[in-house]
Parts: sequence; structure tokens; C-alpha cells
Amino acid sequence: MSDFAADPADFAAARVLVVGDVMLDRFVYGGVERISPEAPIPVMQIEREIVMPGGAGNVARNLAALGARVALFGLAGDDVAADQLNEVLALEPGIEAHLVVDETWHTIEKTRFIGSRQQLLRVDRESRAQPSDAAVDALIKAALEALADNAVLVLSDYAKGAVSDRVLAKLIKAAARAGKPVLVDPKGSDYRRYKGATLVTPNRAEAALATGESCSDDDSAVAAARKLVNDAGIANVLVTRGAAGMTLVQGQEAPLHLAAEAREVFDVSGAGDTVVATIAAALAVGRPLPQAARLANLAAGIVVGKIGTAVVHPEELRLALHMPDPHGIEAKIVTPQLAAERVALWRSRGERIGFTNGVFDLLHPGHLALLSDVRAQCDRLIVAINADASVKKLKGDSRPVQDERHRAQLLAALTLVDLVIVFAEDTPIPLLELLRPDLLVKGGDYTIDQVVGADIVRAYGGEVQVARHVAGQSTTATIKKLQS
Repeated sequence: MSDFAADPADFAAARVLVVGDVMLDRFVYGGVERISPEAPIPVMQIEREIVMPGGAGNVARNLAALGARVALFGLAGDDVAADQLNEVLALEPGIEAHLVVDETWHTIEKTRFIGSRQQLLRVDRESRAQPSDAAVDALIKAALEALADNAVLVLSDYAKGAVSDRVLAKLIKAAARAGKPVLVDPKGSDYRRYKGATLVTPNRAEAALATGESCSDDDSAVAAARKLVNDAGIANVLVTRGAAGMTLVQGQEAPLHLAAEAREVFDVSGAGDTVVATIAAALAVGRPLPQAARLANLAAGIVVGKIGTAVVHPEELRLALHMPDPHGIEAKIVTPQLAAERVALWRSRGERIGFTNGVFDLLHPGHLALLSDVRAQCDRLIVAINADASVKKLKGDSRPVQDERHRAQLLAALTLVDLVIVFAEDTPIPLLELLRPDLLVKGGDYTIDQVVGADIVRAYGGEVQVARHVAGQSTTATIKKLQS
């Protein structure tokens, strides 16, 4: 693991081909305050809706989040859902999507209704009939042409029709001839369909269904994996076992058991996609399978601590590899995207988000007063600090006294602060639009009408305040005193 930790950016060199059941995942969120008078069911007032790629599309999202370049192939109908799916895929950097249209088919669509942090209902729309032969032929042809430009093939099988026996046979055989690893996220009980695959990644329930083994402990998990290796002609099997971790069986070698890495489990949806994507990215840049599995185990531990079908970013893996303490100083210093994910999790728990920003060059009692005031009114406090270049624009070439990294570390060391973000823009407005904090507070040397972004926060119902002023306390005053 140490060699990966030295250069996690090498996933940018990964090229992965993903073929499978691409879906449209729709999440409808709202509040529930009463029961319907028509039936004993909750009435949900819709507040917001999120649409994202699901199924094989989520595998591609995870790969792209890690920095890999992805060629995604699947099937879609000639319908509105396909249009939406193509739109959201086009917004995903790093993914080049190719959906073969079958006019006799319906794009797979899953809509989840989530009220007051509880999933109330899931509605699926899909074709019960198999896709047409012409569409499957077109999918195979397009995927075979793309194989030459990619180092690893991932087959994401949700038993919806895109990963038919014919697709499996053609693509696995072609990848074997080209000497390229084939990873399968499997479905069903007959794994002979995946004969010739480099690795299959069933979860505990899927492995038990396919083999009759309970997979309730290490020995039965190994027994199930060996059955799949011996009976189905698969080179390697990774059984994902939830809280029990993972078990990797490579042919007849001694098994590798990996303890679960999750410190907090909030949502396990999509964790299997994260595992497959991480292994594929690692293999694509030449990592051995045991190392790839260890990294995937770490990634799974991160993603289950997020809300919804989330992804893992390279910086999160780097932090987890170097700093096992998820609440340590470095873990608090995050990118805007990671901050947004953390805010989504906190907000789903009903926590109030506070935000303040500034240079925070030399920490002094005025800073502590500001931070204390904000933290007293919220459950989580985010501090955004100007990057060094921005500080020079605001304060002159002699500032900052401390560079952005040291300023961020000092703030992150405070128990009052939950996250620190370094922003390069002239104002924090992009961060406010992204994070939408419940409370925005600036220091006492400002007036409300001078607070940048106050109009944005108020527009969505947030609160804006000016903290108490501590006379004589400022970085400028401190510097003058030191120079006198």
C-alpha cells in the first residue's frame, strides 16, 4: 500500500471500459408532517429532486471520481428517461458514454422517495422483455471496438438485459485474447456465465445464493469462493461481507481476509460499485490484485459513511492511507466537493450548518470570539480561508504572514471547527452557493450590508449575523505591535 500512498494521482492514467445495465437513479426528497386521510400512508411535501446515473453508470461515476477515464456502454430506450440519463452522464467529467438505443425497450429508471430522512417508497420503470438482437449486436460491436483503448473491462450485471450470455461470451473472450483483466459485478446463481473472468465480486448474499454456502464466517466465505473458482472457471473471487470485511481467493492460493474499514456506517447503497471501480482503477495502473482489494476495502469504508450512492475521491484515500484518524487535523482540511458531501450527510441528520470566512492570518482572541459565537449557534462550523494569492490582492505583498497550509492547519486543530476550505476565488460566493449554510457570520468589524454573500444566504432562507467585536484585536494590529 505504501507505494500507492506515495502517488495516489496515478489513477489519472487508468483507462477502463464499463459495459452493463446503465440506469437513471432519481431521489425525491421532502418533509412528512401528516398521515393521509385517504389511507394510512405518509403525505410527503416534495422539496428537491436529484437525478444521477445508476447501475453501471454509478460504477463509471466512481471510476471518474478516482481520476480514471471511463468508456461506458449500455442500453437505453427511446424515451424521456434516456434523454435525462444522457444529460446527467454528459455532466460527469471523465466519462464518455455510449448508450445504444432500443426503440422496443424502456430505459431502466429507479425513483426513491425519501421523507424526513426515511426512504418511503421505490418505484421502478423498466422493460420486462429482453432487448432486441439488433441492439445487443450493436452494443457488442461498439464495446469490442473500445476494448483496444482501455486497460480493464468491467461488466456490471444487474440482470436487466444488457449483460446477456452472448455479451458475456463475446467480451470476455476478446479481453482474454487481448490480455486485459475482466471484472464482473455478478447477478443470479449460475456463475458459469462468467467463465474466463479475472475477478467476480459477489456480496455475501449473492455468493451464498450461487454456492449454497452460508458465507457467515471466514471458512464458509472461502468455501463459497473456491466453489466459484473451481466450478465456474473464474480466476479470482472477492466476497464482500459487509461488517465482516472482504475475503479474496486467488485460485488455490491462501485466502486474504480484510477487516472492514468503516468507522461509521450511514448508507451502504452503491458500496459494491465503489469496490469494483477501485479495483478496476488499481489494476488499470498495474497494481497487483491483493493491493487493489485492500484499497477497495478502504474505499468501501469511506463511501458507506456518506449519504446516498456516493463516490470516493483520491484525496480521501490518501488521507485514510496516511492518517487513520478520520477526525484528525488533516482530515478536516477538504476540497469544496468533499465539503458538500459532508454537509449533505450532516444536513440529512438535521444538523445546523454554520459558515464564516476570512484570512485568519495570525490567530488572535478576536478570531476565537468569532468562531465561538458561530459554533454556539450551530452543530457544524465550516471556516473558509483565502488562498495566499487572494490574500496578497486584499492585503498587499507582505501578507499573509503564514501560508495557506499553516493557516488551515491551525484552524483545523481547534475543536470549534469541523471543516476548513481554502478558496482561490476573490469572494466566498461560489462556496455559499454550493454549501448553502444555515448561518453565515462575519467579524464585528463588518456591518450586515458589508457581508459578502448575505443576499445569497437570505434568498434561500438562511441567517446572516455579525459577531461581537473584540477591540484592538486584529492581525494588522499584532504585526504593528511586533514591528514597534
